[in-house]
Amino acid sequence: MNIHEFQAKQLFKDYLIPVPESVVATTAAAASAAAQALAGDSWAIKAQVHAGGRGKVGGVKIAQTAEDAAQFTAQMLGQRLVTKQTGAAGLPINSVLVEKTYPIKREFYLSLLVDRHEEKLCFIASEAGGMDIEAVAEQSPEKIITLFINPAAGLQSYQCRQIAFALSLQGEQIKALQSVMSGMVNLLVDKDASQIEINPLVEIADGRLFALDAKINFDDNALALHKDIMALRDTEQEDEKENKAKQFDLSYITLDGNIGCMVNGAGLAMATMDLVKLKGGSPANFLDVGGGTTTDKVTEAFKLIVSDKNVQAVLVNIFGGIVHCDVIAQGILGALKQIKTDLPVIVRLEGTHAEEGRALLEGAAPNIIAADNLDHAAEQAVSLAGAGI
Repeated sequence: MNIHEFQAKQLFKDYLIPVPESVVATTAAAASAAAQALAGDSWAIKAQVHAGGRGKVGGVKIAQTAEDAAQFTAQMLGQRLVTKQTGAAGLPINSVLVEKTYPIKREFYLSLLVDRHEEKLCFIASEAGGMDIEAVAEQSPEKIITLFINPAAGLQSYQCRQIAFALSLQGEQIKALQSVMSGMVNLLVDKDASQIEINPLVEIADGRLFALDAKINFDDNALALHKDIMALRDTEQEDEKENKAKQFDLSYITLDGNIGCMVNGAGLAMATMDLVKLKGGSPANFLDVGGGTTTDKVTEAFKLIVSDKNVQAVLVNIFGGIVHCDVIAQGILGALKQIKTDLPVIVRLEGTHAEEGRALLEGAAPNIIAADNLDHAAEQAVSLAGAGI
């Protein structure tokens, strides 16, 4: 789960990570009042969306007066911000962060994440802050510093000094960085975050360090333990179909293709999507209905797929084990009764009660097409989706 910048910065404050003075606003008048309350010569007006790259597309503007703050806020609120991380639809701007600006001397990158391969926490730092870290890694890999933290030993002072020296920090700045890094580790562990990113971490003219931006990702599997974090969720920043899928305990991810896929098992789902790509098609989603699914869940899964306006064909690939193929068939037929779609539905059933499932589907609707095997099913799905039938 992601949260907004203003929410992340409040958590930073709780863990003694220094951030600029700021006020969140949901109206132009509130933004003007916030600018007046924050003593300074200028303020950053920052659109609050769950995506990076805001500054490159007008999502961050510098106001020189309170009137500017109100004007920029009015221009942003109610709009959808499109960045390279949002897709073409963009994300809605329902609030802005009015933040006091400071004279910036240097910008750094600092993040903390869980490295599952090493089974440790991992700090990533760079002198090239304020930039896409992916581009830095590709063009100037020598500027990337990686430091692993053994969870049993915890963060050590010498490790903070390693990062500080690599960033050319001196004196009190080293202690300040240690405080930032300690706060990040404690926050990540206490709240079961999967990643904390500060880009940029800035040194201002008087030498102080501030987290100028803040991004935190939380482990969805641990959210039940953190009601305070759950309360920060903004569903308007999330995909509507993905949110609905969670209500039915379905694993669903929206993609940009035109072939809807319904599969049981994450591995089989990935293989099905790979085969669709191999045949020249493009999946519209990842959808795992699970091993112990029910007719109702299958019905809702099918309805989710066809609610996507980009879908031109539906590919159902089920290997019956724990889940019986006739349950899948009943769910498909139940969904078709409710939504009355003419989309071609290519169905491949194998395993437990496969014959019973095929018997239920045979002749049930003219748009249901039985496939002998997965290869044949994928070819048919690609062909029919391409023909727009």
